[in-house]
Amino acid sequence: MAILHENYSLKPYNTFGIKAKADYFFEFDTIDEIKSFLDDNPLDNVKYLILGGGSNLLFTDDYDGLVLHPNIKGIEIVSDNKDSVLVKAGANEDWDELVAWAVTNGYGGIENLSNIPGVVGAVPVQNIGAYGVEASQVVEKLDAISIESKRQVEFQNFHCEFDYRDSVFKKEYKNLFIITYVYFRLSKKPEFNLEYGAISKELESYDDINLKNIREVIIKIRESKLPDPKVIGNAGSFFKNPIVDTRFAEQLLSKHPDCPNYEVDNTNTKLAAGWLIEQCGWKGKQVGQAGVHKDQALVLVNLGDAKGYEVLQLANDIKKSVLLKYGVKLEMEVNAI
Repeated sequence: MAILHENYSLKPYNTFGIKAKADYFFEFDTIDEIKSFLDDNPLDNVKYLILGGGSNLLFTDDYDGLVLHPNIKGIEIVSDNKDSVLVKAGANEDWDELVAWAVTNGYGGIENLSNIPGVVGAVPVQNIGAYGVEASQVVEKLDAISIESKRQVEFQNFHCEFDYRDSVFKKEYKNLFIITYVYFRLSKKPEFNLEYGAISKELESYDDINLKNIREVIIKIRESKLPDPKVIGNAGSFFKNPIVDTRFAEQLLSKHPDCPNYEVDNTNTKLAAGWLIEQCGWKGKQVGQAGVHKDQALVLVNLGDAKGYEVLQLANDIKKSVLLKYGVKLEMEVNAI
């Protein structure tokens, strides 16, 4: 049911659990409802924010504009061949529930992305990734509504301009398109990606390597490292792992040989942001009600009633210390609003 709210609490809509309000909040269940609202929009000249599960943003203040919240559900197979299926999922489907559905049905490609909080509509925006897999590898296309033209448009994979934790929807198309459905190409003959982290080691205790066991292992690893946002407010990894020039990385590693690093290509190397932050002494540190998680330095947390600007200030202090000590510029993965 489409409802327009005023002065609406956003605390339930961000996993940091930050107290913030929106001047206006419109939630809708169907494409017709949002198109009708945009056609007859009573709110002229207001800025928009498209908000899904709120698992990758930080409200630093109240939002003086209109929040659009898609509540579109549904999972269906729209095409099928001997090798793969094309799965259509609504923007407000829980991401991990979609992964569980795929694994249960024997469809591979997203099992390494298990236990990542958020909803389907945010997946292509953030180009979520973990353990050697990125959404860009499985997103075939998506449907969206243009806020400007009020028309439904289709984006193929290449239109999304995917990059590391990035897409066109975080840049020039930010808050201009409302994603309604995402289409995933999943494999009936999955090739397992077990080379990252402790996946292979954890699988040694299992009798078989299959989708179900890989998902179990991924969940186990993530739960051992990352706090549950339902227990302690957080948005997962707060910073991207920095990608630096390989020559710079070699110089850094000559001084700090224990710094985790991964080859991206012939000229770029990825460094572990969590390690850099921990070496700067931030792990487990608390500043007011904001803090760095005691077990994972990459995760900033709300330890009670933190204000969004306090978390952002902590993040900026961390960035400054890493830059001063290592000459590495960290980039936030979380969007500050």
